[in-house]
Amino acid sequence: MAKCCTRLKKYDLLQSSDRDELESDFIQAAIGRARRNNMRLFWKTECIVGLACLVLFHNVAVGRERVKLPNILIITADNLGYGDLPCYNPDSPIKAPNLDRLASQGAKLTSFYTAAPTCTVSRACLLTGRIAQRHGLDYQLPGIKGNYGVGLNHKEILIPQILKTAPTSYATGCFGKWNIGFAEGSRPTERGFEEFIGHASGNMDYYHHIYGGKHDLHKGTEELHADGEYSTDLFADAAIEFIQRKSKSTTEQPWFCYLPFNAPHFPAAKNKRPGQPVRWQAPDCAFAAYGISPDETDSHKRYCAVITALDEAIGRVLDALDAAGVADNTFLFFYSDNGGFKLGREYIDIGCNEPLRHGGVTCWEGGLRVAAMARWPGKIKAGSIISEPFWSPDLLIACAELSGARVPGDRVYDGKNPLPILTEGAKSQHESFFFIFRNHAALRKGDWKIVRENPNQPWQLFNLAEDLGEKQNLASDQPERVAELEAARAAWEKSF
Repeated sequence: MAKCCTRLKKYDLLQSSDRDELESDFIQAAIGRARRNNMRLFWKTECIVGLACLVLFHNVAVGRERVKLPNILIITADNLGYGDLPCYNPDSPIKAPNLDRLASQGAKLTSFYTAAPTCTVSRACLLTGRIAQRHGLDYQLPGIKGNYGVGLNHKEILIPQILKTAPTSYATGCFGKWNIGFAEGSRPTERGFEEFIGHASGNMDYYHHIYGGKHDLHKGTEELHADGEYSTDLFADAAIEFIQRKSKSTTEQPWFCYLPFNAPHFPAAKNKRPGQPVRWQAPDCAFAAYGISPDETDSHKRYCAVITALDEAIGRVLDALDAAGVADNTFLFFYSDNGGFKLGREYIDIGCNEPLRHGGVTCWEGGLRVAAMARWPGKIKAGSIISEPFWSPDLLIACAELSGARVPGDRVYDGKNPLPILTEGAKSQHESFFFIFRNHAALRKGDWKIVRENPNQPWQLFNLAEDLGEKQNLASDQPERVAELEAARAAWEKSF
């Protein structure tokens, strides 16, 4: 028996093609010996044939386990500051124990970039794996007309559409903020998602689901009326139900869940009912976590409660993965769509991006470098910190790699496979990162970055390894370095 076990262990190390050849030769040889030998030896042959059958069934079982595909869960926050979470900023007053838990169970990413510093564009870049200069949606969708218009070109292929072409097709659901167009043909259930509960716009009232005076909550392509339900909880509940239902399915079909929360996006007067105060909204329990009343008037304290409510919702999603028994087989990625806004607006621009400079809608680090975490138990080291730079378009390539799907060959993708960075500690495959939004522009190459706020301005140069806050402009001291990065930027522009 010990010899048999040793053979099985050696057998496990063989490639499947070698296993098949071994099984065939093994069984045929056994039958030949049975025919050549007398009956006194046939019992030995029976043992050999029996062992061959055990090996065959062992191979089938291992093969089935080997092709079990991971579920994929991508969670995004909305305008979360790089320094808002305690796991990034120990001085933060915000309570976020579940995101702390996520960071401890996986990897905290300190050099992850969103491909654009604004909501609409960043989401289009994530879902297409391409930057705005390729997919064409390089602006924030304006108002009702913009958000309910075509938005992202219908020729663009999104992550769920790619996952549908995988050898084992994924079940797909989206729950939250869409913000890339809601005209016919542009809606989630027309672009690869089987299920959708969420809003078309970039910012709606958390309780009454109003955007610009229009009711803006939908299930599929139809309006969903759930007045009084807190949007963060509504989206988390929908995702949890999807995860539970799909994980219990007897088909064993893997699933992809895209959970783009609208929190902690700032409140806007145009989204309120007549007489409704314009202030940060959170459920009573989130205020209670700070020992304050839901009537608290301090905007900073109210903002903290909004993030704590987001954290609690994410915690319930994590618990649902555990309860469904699928946490270990789920690749989970969390990040903010862009940095917190720092435009000087009282009561609104509250998020903290420390130690980064500036914030959303700019190409300073505070607009582009965002809080992000990844968890895949047994694959991504728990409690690790990864400083290698990569960005949101990489997630489409990760989804293709995880599912075994092929990305279309008729277009250029700006993403590269990030899984070696996350699971093996590999170096980033990116030579440089190109950014532009409105008049702002930047390029990072290695530790160096050039940035400017207007095309008429000269480039500023920063060494991010030594000056993360972009305080010391080195352009006049190192003109050759500026020229090197300008050349890299010109190469990007030629590829568009």
